[in-house]
Amino acid sequence: MRAVVQRVSQANVAVGDRVVGAIDGPGLLVLVGVTHDDTPERARRLAGKLWGLRVLDGERSCSDLGAPLLVISQFTLYGDTRKGRRPSWIDAAPGPVAEPLVAAVVAELRALGAKVETGEFGADMRVALVNDGPITLVIDV
Repeated sequence: MRAVVQRVSQANVAVGDRVVGAIDGPGLLVLVGVTHDDTPERARRLAGKLWGLRVLDGERSCSDLGAPLLVISQFTLYGDTRKGRRPSWIDAAPGPVAEPLVAAVVAELRALGAKVETGEFGADMRVALVNDGPITLVIDV
């Protein structure tokens, strides 16, 4: 699994004219990509890493502050651009594999006590955010 994590002061995701997930105040926007050999155990590890990641003010984590997370599925994180100008998506897991694993990350975060908002799997989404720092990290588990 791969995640791009941004520390934000606010973020939201919309499908059409409808906001489907939003966080206001300090927290993390997390784009999650799934590849073919990912497992529920990797989803659990990613959730734990996100919940304890010490990148908020004062080197504190979401778990320290009760800060929210906005988690959005993002198959393009596994896009391969080494050849030509058109990305290959062969490394991205198909929807029936990826969707339950992204849902597992969300479920595990909630089980840890996190307030989690989400996008809508497979939808054409518009993401708006204010990156705080800016801080952006790539996490592979």
